[in-house]
Amino acid sequence: MFEVREDDLSGEQTLGLLALHLAGMQGNSPAENVFALDVSGLKVPEITVWTAWADGRVAAVGALKMLGDGTAEVKSMRTHPVFLRKGAASAILDTIIAEASARGLTRLSLETGSGEAFEPALALYRRRGFANGEAFADYEASAFNQFLHLDLVEEVPPA
Repeated sequence: MFEVREDDLSGEQTLGLLALHLAGMQGNSPAENVFALDVSGLKVPEITVWTAWADGRVAAVGALKMLGDGTAEVKSMRTHPVFLRKGAASAILDTIIAEASARGLTRLSLETGSGEAFEPALALYRRRGFANGEAFADYEASAFNQFLHLDLVEEVPPA
């Protein structure tokens, strides 16, 4: 149903959805806990952005940020309101997980908030195997934010 493709962040629909994402994070998070990136923050070599398309419209966006230690972070996940609960975010997240695995990464992590606005995303992440854990990269734990991790490479038990 959705065509997922890498996005160069030049299209109006993508820019509009990213602006909606940033506004949503600012509206549902304490100011000190907003870590959403603006477009300039996403236009760096270590970040790859994808959009899911349906009927000529951007349905969802998401990004993979390489952290340089064999791990990466999921960033900027947002579904357009018209496409909520239709699988657009799943298509993006599945693409990010597949790409992280293809790159040989060992762990995929993300930071998100707490509260009703974040529950649908948390449910999606948990359905895909993400589990709550410790802060990572430069994040500091607070009463508001949550850190989820997905181990991509299973350790081989010693012989």
